[in-house]
Amino acid sequence: MKITRIAAAVAAAVLALSACGANDESPGGTKGSGGQTRSLDRLEIIAPAAPGSGWDQASRAVQDSLRSAGLSKGPEVKNVPGASGTVALAQVAPQKGKKNLWIASGLAMMSGVISNGTGVGLDDLTPLARLMGEYEVIVVPKNSPYDSVEKLFDQIKKDPKSVAIAGGSAGSADHIFIGLLAKHFGVKPADVNYVPYSGGGEATTAILGGKVQAGVSGLNEFAAQIKEGTMKGLLVSSTAPVEGVPFTQTAADLDKSLAFQNWRSMMAPGGLDAGLQKQYVDTLTRLHASQGWKDALAKNSWNDSFIAGDEFATWLKEENVRVRDVLDELGLSKK
Repeated sequence: MKITRIAAAVAAAVLALSACGANDESPGGTKGSGGQTRSLDRLEIIAPAAPGSGWDQASRAVQDSLRSAGLSKGPEVKNVPGASGTVALAQVAPQKGKKNLWIASGLAMMSGVISNGTGVGLDDLTPLARLMGEYEVIVVPKNSPYDSVEKLFDQIKKDPKSVAIAGGSAGSADHIFIGLLAKHFGVKPADVNYVPYSGGGEATTAILGGKVQAGVSGLNEFAAQIKEGTMKGLLVSSTAPVEGVPFTQTAADLDKSLAFQNWRSMMAPGGLDAGLQKQYVDTLTRLHASQGWKDALAKNSWNDSFIAGDEFATWLKEENVRVRDVLDELGLSKK
């Protein structure tokens, strides 16, 4: 009887171990019992820009949130700057099916691919999730005669050279949003007198100093000046008013299709195993729900614009068409 009981116990243990093995996948993209997503054993996140940049901040926020939520045991960030993120893209894209590798992406990389004519594109990556975004805004000096974006573009239509608009580099989110507005108001995007500056501080000085008639940038760049009253906020690219910062109009007041964000995302190499792709999407979905990520959004004043998996992949194709159309009309795209 004793031998029989021992044999039964051993058999039960074997069955239990077998059941655990059936529920677990290989390290790097695993599921635990009950369908719970297991933590990633290791992960390298490529930030396609220099330390301190927007992409770097986003990558390190993901790194910290993965750790605090117990979703990855050893996430590490590596900076690979250059050419609007396309240098990093060119390194990651050929690594088809590679595990434990993510790359931060976003609107700037999409624009860089189109305007630089790179041999690889976002189609060579696996979309995982769009994480956050930042609204664009149109501002004018406080004493400007323009009190609406319609009046601003009416003048541009009459005499494009008479209205200089300060913004970021050519092909940036700022430039693309101005192009979208120009098309809406019946102005050729290439006719807009857009003046690129290397940084928001230089653009702010130009606006307040009267060197330009208007400016475009991310919301956080001009929020303080709008609150202080040294600038008037004509338009924010959101579909609803922004709490605490007054604007004459939102994008929805003109056309909902003008809603716009400078977004950032996480992607992986192409050719990824379907199970591993699902694991990564599940991990980012759990990260999005974590307190650490909510704190990161609040700390950096990022919009929570999370979409993942197939929904993100579909949106990405639509966004690429919209961005390419504008860059074509700005004369900045390379076939």
